[in-house]
Amino acid sequence: MTDTIDRLAVQLGIADEYRDQEGRIRTVPQATKRALLAAFGIDAESEEAAERAMADRHRRAAMRLVEPVTIFREDRRPFAVAINVQEPDSRARVRWQIAREGGRIDVGESACADLPLVHRSGSGMEHHERRSILLPQDLEKGYHALRIEYAPASDRMSAEMALIVVPRRAFKPEVLKAGGRLWGISLQLYGIRSPRNWGIGDFTDLAELMTWAGAIGAAAVGINPLHALFLDDPAHISPYSPSSRYFINPLYLDVEAIEEFSVSEEATRLVRSPSFQAELASARQDALVDYRRITALKRPVLEHLHRTFRSRGGDGGERRRGALQRYRDERGVALEQFVVFQALREVLGSADTSLRDWRRWPPALRDPESPETAEFARKNAERTEFFAYLQWQAENQLAACAEAGRAAGLPIGLYVDLAVGTDAAGADAWAAPGLVTSGATVGAPPDAWNRKGQNWGLPPLNTAALREQAFRPFVELLRANMRFAGALRIDHVLGLKRLFWIPEGGTPAEGAYVTYPFDELVGLVALESERNHCLVVGEDLGTLPEGFQAAIQDAGLLSYCLLYFERDETGRFKAPGEYPAEALVSISTHDLPTLWGYWSRRDLDEKERVNAYPDEAGAPTARRSRDEEIAGMMAALEREGLVSPGRSAEAVPFEAILRFIARTRSQLLMIGLEDLLRVEEQANLPGTLDEHPNWRRRLPKNLPEILADEGVASALRIVDSERPSNRIAHRKS
Repeated sequence: MTDTIDRLAVQLGIADEYRDQEGRIRTVPQATKRALLAAFGIDAESEEAAERAMADRHRRAAMRLVEPVTIFREDRRPFAVAINVQEPDSRARVRWQIAREGGRIDVGESACADLPLVHRSGSGMEHHERRSILLPQDLEKGYHALRIEYAPASDRMSAEMALIVVPRRAFKPEVLKAGGRLWGISLQLYGIRSPRNWGIGDFTDLAELMTWAGAIGAAAVGINPLHALFLDDPAHISPYSPSSRYFINPLYLDVEAIEEFSVSEEATRLVRSPSFQAELASARQDALVDYRRITALKRPVLEHLHRTFRSRGGDGGERRRGALQRYRDERGVALEQFVVFQALREVLGSADTSLRDWRRWPPALRDPESPETAEFARKNAERTEFFAYLQWQAENQLAACAEAGRAAGLPIGLYVDLAVGTDAAGADAWAAPGLVTSGATVGAPPDAWNRKGQNWGLPPLNTAALREQAFRPFVELLRANMRFAGALRIDHVLGLKRLFWIPEGGTPAEGAYVTYPFDELVGLVALESERNHCLVVGEDLGTLPEGFQAAIQDAGLLSYCLLYFERDETGRFKAPGEYPAEALVSISTHDLPTLWGYWSRRDLDEKERVNAYPDEAGAPTARRSRDEEIAGMMAALEREGLVSPGRSAEAVPFEAILRFIARTRSQLLMIGLEDLLRVEEQANLPGTLDEHPNWRRRLPKNLPEILADEGVASALRIVDSERPSNRIAHRKS
């Protein structure tokens, strides 16, 4: 039984072992393998069941004429595909037709016996062959369709395969290709304060930041994921656990900037009322983002605006309704399923909050394509239109932010973040249940920063199902997120190669890595990056397999380097000249302390408070390590001539650190707005839910004050002086 389970696990990509961050080999227990096989839908609880599953997999593979998809890299030829032939007939012929993306049709035909033999299995009359068909070698980059017809004397079979040709490397702006080094500013959009927003940063704030960034010489403005969350559950606030990664959180809308606001008497009357204005003033003063309050403020006004949209007469009304319909036509099935999901969840969950989880719905409504779901959509067309209206407005306002960046001359522009997964109870999981694996969640094994490991609570994608759909959901996901972006950060880019799966109900210590088709996925990233003129950054922190960082850099993705982690094998902080060129560099990120919190040990205080250490030795060990790290960082600054020998580490040597990190070879530097404002609290403390105010921190100053802050301007002038190619890029743009 063990051998059968092991072989099944290998076929599904479940690793036998992995090396942890401390270099130790961790063997994956058989119980974990059985649990993860069950998550793939394979019963391996008994020897007989495991053997039946193995036989069934072999039988289905042999009966398939062609695979659902083949991806070629443009520089790796010849282009050829294999066909499976059962009990070959020497008189059989193979005909093929390629429908190229551009419209051209290629056809070909050959005797099956003349095709090169790739593999043969079986014996006697019961054998199978794989034979190779050479395709046209001038296939262009893009998406093509191959139809194969196998015609033996006794029968005729046909099948279709997607053919995708991808570039060797992802897109890069010319200034980076020429060796330029750019810099930008990153922030958590929700944390922006301004005298006019409604207690949460919005798209008008972002557009203003884009214009300001261009004026001061930045190349990009980076933000947290904007993915759609759950309007009916304002307490669900993590941008890394969204309902959908294809659509946008409407809480970022500037409600007053929507065209209908100026003509809606109901909306303006509500907003101008003394009670509403008092609540709005209070929201603007909140120490933390209060999502419940903000939802209660924005949602009723948005409802009024949609009613005005529906009832509005004249050319203006016709123009707007026509524009929404064109948007819905353009976004297609994905949008329609998303808005139907929201309406279903709203209706079913209004009386019973447990029914906010679609997995508890009546069976027919769990299927997005069932007649019952279609009937619900028909009866609730006005409600689904409301949710489509919100997405239309969100995309319009985000597009205006991107345009503000272009107008300001930003060489990159908007730098957006793609989360690693979605909530199991969300819209994406409902719309494509076969793609989402139940019975497991993804996370990370224990490491130096998180001794207990991490369980992100997100269901992994079923790689076999993704291949069956020719990777279309993945391609559509990239397009949706590159739509307005000059750069895309792929959170936990290691997920293109492997994800750490944790059996449902288990701990990270009981998890295992599952392999993903890296070459194919990174090739699709490169193709969509090129088509959308979008730089791609791969967040490759954590426990990495050997050679992974080099592989993503070879594919044209920028690696992700943090000052805290860039040390050699002896623990010495690397010099600026030792940083990789094909990388984005930053001091910190949302899951780690800001520079000021790192220096003050505020993060260590917080971890002790929430009991984040696995044992009593954890806290003192972490403090000793931090003392050593800060001493090492001071030594690195001294070697670079940025601080005087023996300088005290009591105060943060901020200007010296800015110069140090700006001098690195890495092509893109992002400076956190929190660091520029000397914030100590980090945005998110992994491993906590309510113990720490994750995703709620607001910046200490209003946006107009930040834009006029001489301390911020002075710090950015230091960065700019060390990276002159930013100014060159601005002059060319």
